[in-house]
Amino acid sequence: METRIAVLAIIVREAASIAALNELLHEYEDCVLGRMGIPCREQGFRIISVALQAPANRISALSGKIGRLEGITAKTVYAPQEDTK
Repeated sequence: METRIAVLAIIVREAASIAALNELLHEYEDCVLGRMGIPCREQGFRIISVALQAPANRISALSGKIGRLEGITAKTVYAPQEDTK
């Protein structure tokens, strides 16, 4: 199956959901190229970006599961397909 490159942008507003978020990222660790987190403690949220390489359906599944967590927003940006060859 063809893989895609994507960046998953995650905004965490609910600290209680961080454990569930980390569990999902661990479950999909075979897709993760790298991740970066920025704590914005004064503003009360965290920003996480996750670089992914996987089939589009796996990336979409991960993004959807993360987006359903309480207090978390997730959006995915895909690289153009010609960039992944």
